[in-house]
Amino acid sequence: MSEAADPTSAPRATGATRGIRVGASPTTPSTTYLDLVAAETAIAAAAAPRITSSHDGASIEDASAIRVAADSLQPELVELSHRIFEYAEEGFEETQSVADIAELLAEHGISAQLGAFGLDTALVAELVVGEAKPDSRDAPTVAILAEYDALPGVGHGCGHNIIAASAVGAFLSLVEASRRRELPAGRIVLYGTPAEEGGNGKEIMARAGAFDDIDAAIMIHPFGYDVTDQPFIGRRILRVRYYGVPAHASASPFQGRNALDAANLNYQATGLIRQHLYPGDRIHGVILDGGQRPNVVPEFAELEYYVRSNAAETLKELSLRLEDIANGIALATGTGVEVEWDPQPFTMPLRYNTPLSERWAVHQEARGRRVLTKASVPSHLAASTDFGNVSVRVPGIHPVIAISPPDVSLHTREFAEYATSDAASTAIADASAGLALVAADFLADSNLRAAARADFDAAGGALDVEGFFS
Repeated sequence: MSEAADPTSAPRATGATRGIRVGASPTTPSTTYLDLVAAETAIAAAAAPRITSSHDGASIEDASAIRVAADSLQPELVELSHRIFEYAEEGFEETQSVADIAELLAEHGISAQLGAFGLDTALVAELVVGEAKPDSRDAPTVAILAEYDALPGVGHGCGHNIIAASAVGAFLSLVEASRRRELPAGRIVLYGTPAEEGGNGKEIMARAGAFDDIDAAIMIHPFGYDVTDQPFIGRRILRVRYYGVPAHASASPFQGRNALDAANLNYQATGLIRQHLYPGDRIHGVILDGGQRPNVVPEFAELEYYVRSNAAETLKELSLRLEDIANGIALATGTGVEVEWDPQPFTMPLRYNTPLSERWAVHQEARGRRVLTKASVPSHLAASTDFGNVSVRVPGIHPVIAISPPDVSLHTREFAEYATSDAASTAIADASAGLALVAADFLADSNLRAAARADFDAAGGALDVEGFFS
């Protein structure tokens, strides 16, 4: 064998010795499962019955005036949506977005309060219609909710520009219709709600009293399907901090207590319980801090988890399990531990109001949309929203409206591309009319109001959200 061919004659050049990372590109995730889900959903959707309502709602004349007003507003609303999209302001920093909303309201003769309920970028505008007195809190009151915060990196990859334009459009549709006709007595409140993405602005507003005098709350969210009751699950934030004892990792490791070991065990233990969780429960986390140098036993380590569940009660159970893990691992590793829940307010699972959802579906079908229920769509592919915290305080709806193909995920650049598409413009028109009509139905139909309240009470009534996990 020649020297050149002798494998022992020289070290083999590897990625490590050349300073090059081997396999730097990740593999592409398979779409097989999503393709199967899409096929099953298509079959279920085709077989799904039409959604109907047993309630009359607003008069034909009032509904017609609202539709005409909504359609006439579309150029202004699309322009507003596009401007908010370009601003792409993150939570609690949406100064330009909310200012543009206030400006459009002013152009229609409506003054808005900028800064409300302790949040600088919140907005409040009010319309009193019919025989309701401006200072009356006895008249039926509906809140229409707008969102306008963006995401880091992907901008309006969740389409909140569409939510904002649709809510403003619904409110102004009622304003303009009320100038042509005397609508049923009541109050319509437009709330601009900051920082849905992680900041949970609606919970902050709720704790400041925003929903104390509200009888129903309504909003929409863009999506890949039209669904009345797409599930949104509860979410809490958990931070676990381990405190160790530093030592020289080579000379005297036995004198140390390793906080990173504790964090690593916590991460592994959390992963191992996943197979025993309830269907739909989700836990995902990162290690925020794991030490500074390899030759020092880490004195401090910190993890952060998002913890989600379909029901408030099961979210409480899951929270207790994760606390047990944190404390047990501290005992096993000789470290100290600090468990912090909810550095920002938590979100509750979203509770849909069936009578109001049915009214939404009827109005959307009239505009040519095929509206489904959660029985026909993949309900296990769920996110979270702070509207859940509103929905367990007052009857509410948060239907999703299609602007993209079903396989385009929220919080992606791909979804952001659809947020200014022609489909998005159509969705703004349909949602503006739909939300305004549901609000008018609620004011006009006492039987609908009673049914909405009965449905809400049957689902558990108003919860003590702030104290729920105490």
